[in-house]
Amino acid sequence: MLAVAVVLTTAPAAASASGALHWGECPPGSVDLGQECTTVSVPVDYAKPANGRISLAVSRIPAARPELRRGVLLLIPGGPGNTGLDRPWTLGARLPQDVKDRYDIIGYDSRGVGRSNPVSCGLLSEDVRSLSQWPAPNGDISENVVRAKRIADTCARNADPLLRHISTQNVARDIDQIRKALGQRKISYWAHSYGTVVGAYYATLYAGNTDRVLLDTSDETDPKILWRKVLANQAIGVEDRFPDFATWATRPDNPDRVAEKPESVRPLMIELAARLDQSPIGTFNGNTLREAVARGMGSDAGFPYIARTMNAARTGSTPPAQQLPPESVLQNIAAVAGATICNDVAWPTSAEFYQREVLRSREQYPMTAGMFTNIVPCAFWPYPPEKPVRITPDGPSNVLMVQSARDPFAPLVGAIQTRRAFGHRARLVTVNTGGHGVYLQLGNVCGDRLVTEFLVTGQRPGGDVHCAR
Repeated sequence: MLAVAVVLTTAPAAASASGALHWGECPPGSVDLGQECTTVSVPVDYAKPANGRISLAVSRIPAARPELRRGVLLLIPGGPGNTGLDRPWTLGARLPQDVKDRYDIIGYDSRGVGRSNPVSCGLLSEDVRSLSQWPAPNGDISENVVRAKRIADTCARNADPLLRHISTQNVARDIDQIRKALGQRKISYWAHSYGTVVGAYYATLYAGNTDRVLLDTSDETDPKILWRKVLANQAIGVEDRFPDFATWATRPDNPDRVAEKPESVRPLMIELAARLDQSPIGTFNGNTLREAVARGMGSDAGFPYIARTMNAARTGSTPPAQQLPPESVLQNIAAVAGATICNDVAWPTSAEFYQREVLRSREQYPMTAGMFTNIVPCAFWPYPPEKPVRITPDGPSNVLMVQSARDPFAPLVGAIQTRRAFGHRARLVTVNTGGHGVYLQLGNVCGDRLVTEFLVTGQRPGGDVHCAR
């Protein structure tokens, strides 16, 4: 398959030769509700800046009250691989008016994503439909090893040259180029999920260029274990979050009720998955159920899908269909996610290492059956990784972290590690809710108030805070 060209096929207004940004209409397919767009040129390879450049699509909604304007608030998306160009409208519109009055709300698509020179490895459809590496029912990973190598080899053979330069450090460097293009001495940002890794890197590499740093839903950033630990922690996150689902799934008035008592739901799920391992219903097997549980915990809106999949397993019927984006989007996400985690850090290359980790995780966290410690294409990745960034207390005390107590994808244990790494620079607000993403998403009044106060005034709590509601 032909490699994807390193160009924007449909670009918004671009920066002039003098560096001034010219704002205009956003590219086709993006929202047009007060947003305007431009592009910012960045090097493909920061180590060799003369070796080509790419264009990043950037959007903004100007501050509602220019006389109160403090600067810009960049919205750093999650992923890796999620688009961010439309976030000033889709997410920024939820911001309190006091925040919108004071900031230009800025969105962007990261390098290789969406409208910023999208990359693809041209993977087989069967490989791109699910990036999860579920072991065999007995825990064997032989087929997973073959699949991981096939994906790595396909990316090496088909992908754009940009792929080897997609990394968290380069995204942080790109943000500093965006800051310069916007004419800002300092930048504030609201980073979400994977975006908090980008935000933590930026706050370390460019500490003097940061104004107000909001990290919403963080995880491990220890350079020795980055990404392996982020993935492995999700087995903990599913266990932390599951009681919320169990309570919901046993309400007497719930049409998708799965059991009478919350304490019965977890053993029932494990039993149903084991039954499907032995006697699949067509393509509906134990890992189908585990996937529904692992991926449906991000918000309460995913609970009905989990419950209906469990009830289908119990009755021997067809499970609800999984709703997936178009394959072109999945191909883009797979390429960027794979490149990021593989280019960021070195990974073990021994299949035996991953087999041991899977068996250990299966024993400790049976609901996820070792999937989160399984082998990934990084074990066969053809490109050398960057030297990872170590987060330190060096820099201004201007970081506010906000975290759900029961996040399935970024459990609290990882956020606590990053909080410690920042030292005096950070404060951590933990909210007593479950789900992925906190600010203006979970309805925690205390947490939302503290974040809004920080963005508007710069004031943070004197120490770490737990918000009950």
